[in-house]
Amino acid sequence: MLAPLRADAAPALRVRRPRQGADLAAWLAHADALHAQTIDMGLERVVKVRDALGLKPGFPLITVAGTNGKGSTCALLASVLGAAGYRVGVYSSPHLLRYNERVRIDGAPVGDAALCAAYARVEGARGHTPLTPFEFGTLAAMCVFAEADLDAAVLEVGLGGRLDAVNAFDADCAIVTSIGIDHVEYLGPTRESIAVEKSGVFRAGRPAICADPEPPATIAQEARRLGARLLQSGRDYRVRRDPGDTWTLSRRSGELGGLPLPALAGDVQLHNAGACLMALETLARTLPVDAAQIHRGLRQVQLIGRFQRWRRHPGAPEVLLDVAHNPHAAQRLALTLTQHPVPGRTLAVFAMLRDKDIAGTAQALRDGVDAWFVAGIAERRGASAADMAAALDAARVQRTVHLCASPLDAYRDALASASPDDRVLVCGSFSTVAAVLRELEAEATAGS
Repeated sequence: MLAPLRADAAPALRVRRPRQGADLAAWLAHADALHAQTIDMGLERVVKVRDALGLKPGFPLITVAGTNGKGSTCALLASVLGAAGYRVGVYSSPHLLRYNERVRIDGAPVGDAALCAAYARVEGARGHTPLTPFEFGTLAAMCVFAEADLDAAVLEVGLGGRLDAVNAFDADCAIVTSIGIDHVEYLGPTRESIAVEKSGVFRAGRPAICADPEPPATIAQEARRLGARLLQSGRDYRVRRDPGDTWTLSRRSGELGGLPLPALAGDVQLHNAGACLMALETLARTLPVDAAQIHRGLRQVQLIGRFQRWRRHPGAPEVLLDVAHNPHAAQRLALTLTQHPVPGRTLAVFAMLRDKDIAGTAQALRDGVDAWFVAGIAERRGASAADMAAALDAARVQRTVHLCASPLDAYRDALASASPDDRVLVCGSFSTVAAVLRELEAEATAGS
């Protein structure tokens, strides 16, 4: 088990508080400047400020951890609960276009004024405690939720679980969606070590769901050690795709069949939906939902940047946006691509962060891509176009590789090369997808 970093490992920086009436951009810049490190794992700081704020949620909390599938599972939970008439808050990260996407109530991003007020409240309570940007944002989100008369909140873990700021709040039900290799510098190099960190969101005597059908043994070991009531996919429940557009959830109490496929594409979403329904079943006394509400929630769920299909105009090639940024997510994306073929080629717009497994991600997508348009990301952690090309070479990619100046240039070059029957796949990082999504939305707005 990885030890937490000391709370004083990165001292507070001397930063002036934003002036009264400061906008959200000023508060976000303030939070970015407070701590010498962007990531500093540990709960001591956030718990101290949580207690100073007096944050004690009076509504059920569902915490979602996992390597991939967290955002989809949060969206499914919120959609089903919303269909049942509950007022639901969702805290997720990172955002694609606007920071406000991270804090949503009833599906709508919270406005700037509420977020600024929450940031000011956290600033007033923290004293000299140095918070990372994520810790600051997590506490601000919980301040918003505390004032919102919620029936439930869904919290997405930022990184890992055990030492993540979200884990400062006790989950009434915790979900681990999947366990893959990512963030090894913080979570350890194996699925076993990563599972230990993610299962840290479990709580004694409370339900815990593991949606990974082949989890490391450490998930069950940690659940026993912590005293959580683990419900494991493949052991305590199963999901099954049925003929047509339905699926079945089998659990010890019987089968729930005839369920509509989630509106999110790919059979992998059945694992996320199964975990969602199992979690809600464990909370049925406080958050009851009926079959019609489940069906409606599954059909209505939406999440940008996850196998999001965009047709710019009739006769244009399809643009497909997916934030897959590690080999595990890329394997899932590759499977979904085969389930949704196009008559022509798939042209990949591909840019990643340099601390990710670029070669492994490319290798997972290799057989489904006909040409690559790679670019660098102009961020501190961004890989260069040359880095991307070298990684594709290491992945033994045999297809044509085009080096481009930026993700947006790569997208435009791919689009210029595409025929109406082709597909332009945009993937590799949130920032890559965001750059193209902004272009698509601007184009749609200009044409409306």
